[in-house]
Amino acid sequence: MHIPERDWGRPADDQPYFFLSYAHTPPWGPAGGDPDHWVHVLFRDLCTHIMALTDMPAGSLPGFMDREMRSGEGWPQRLSENLATCRVFVPLLSPRYFSSEMCGREWYAFTERMLRAKAAGTHDVSAIVPALWTRVDYAQLPDSVRHIHLDHATYGDRYAANGIYGLIKLNRLRDEYEETVLRLAERIVRVAHESSLPTGRPRDYEGTPSAFRPRGVGPRHIHVTVAAPTRDSLPEERDARPYGEDARDWNPYHGESTRPLAALTEELIRSLDYRITVSSLDDEETGENPPFPPDTTPDAAPDKGAGRPGILLVDRWVLSDEDRRRRLKAFDAAARPWVNAVVPWNRADAQCQGAEGRRLSAELERTIPLILDHGRHTNTRTAVSGVPNLKAFTDVLPAVVAHSTRLYLKHATAHPPPGPALPRPRLTGPTRPPGPDGGPDLGGEA
Repeated sequence: MHIPERDWGRPADDQPYFFLSYAHTPPWGPAGGDPDHWVHVLFRDLCTHIMALTDMPAGSLPGFMDREMRSGEGWPQRLSENLATCRVFVPLLSPRYFSSEMCGREWYAFTERMLRAKAAGTHDVSAIVPALWTRVDYAQLPDSVRHIHLDHATYGDRYAANGIYGLIKLNRLRDEYEETVLRLAERIVRVAHESSLPTGRPRDYEGTPSAFRPRGVGPRHIHVTVAAPTRDSLPEERDARPYGEDARDWNPYHGESTRPLAALTEELIRSLDYRITVSSLDDEETGENPPFPPDTTPDAAPDKGAGRPGILLVDRWVLSDEDRRRRLKAFDAAARPWVNAVVPWNRADAQCQGAEGRRLSAELERTIPLILDHGRHTNTRTAVSGVPNLKAFTDVLPAVVAHSTRLYLKHATAHPPPGPALPRPRLTGPTRPPGPDGGPDLGGEA
């Protein structure tokens, strides 16, 4: 995707205040009209209020929605650019919303932008302002959105019961609709000013994963193991800034991020609608939180051994420790095909370059050849060759998650559901009615 020149990361005066994300309603017949007409009415009313509540100059666009867009050249780029520049993300929640791959991509792209800003220490306030379009069953919400606060008290009981669609369609609730939309506009403006979310670089829309699991798929699980030194186990010559008291404190991109890589990984994978557990290679030695524990939850697909896909985050400097190198080698020997590696190797870290970098790279090849080979024959090969910066890491991680999940589903052993075994149904030939003597009618002459 072509990215126009811009100083990404700096707030811009022409940033739209909000991106309206909604599930397109399919037309039901030739006389059905525009099925998303009322969404556009809401969008127009929000824009009118925001222009009155702010000092946006004439000609500015307070918000963005894809109503005027058609499938064709340029529309994915426009979506991506507005997701990278809008100040607030407003998802219109409905049962259809969470089955829409397009909405899932929009949600993930904006969430990733917030997590990058949080990692850089420039943003720590959620800029997602959800709105109920129709009533939803909160028990059915994807795991990736359960942390979002849904504020019903601000908008009233009828909003919670009917959603904005119900308010806008019923004439007797017109005043409540007007009040709800004004309050929503006020909240959008307030969150935009409180969060001050910096702009991001547009993501390739076609390569953006969905934040919602496919319809009919139960909870998805993944486990992450961190193999990295601790501050007290480093070689004397190694810079201690990327490390902490635990392997999970490792922060290879410390010049770009204030957060440990394991914490960022956990949030990114959770935003893909996975349930995630994290341990370190050191936990294996103590028997606490083994790297790939068997999954005993009733909704998980069991298999022989490890019960979930796995990702190994490995720092090549861990190989300087002979005991950890031995355990990594054993880990590799036991690794199943659905265990894949990500090897962060910060190109801004001078100690990761030169002769020492080449030596550690060769040592890694000798230590975990099987796991490295798992990722070389797919679009995740960048993950094992050395991920150079934070952006590259957040770009490649979803592909590694998807690849590990595919291999797990391909190789894992399926088991029958609990309960008594039922005999396999069998087809039998046609039967004839009984003959005059009560025996079978053999079809002879009368």
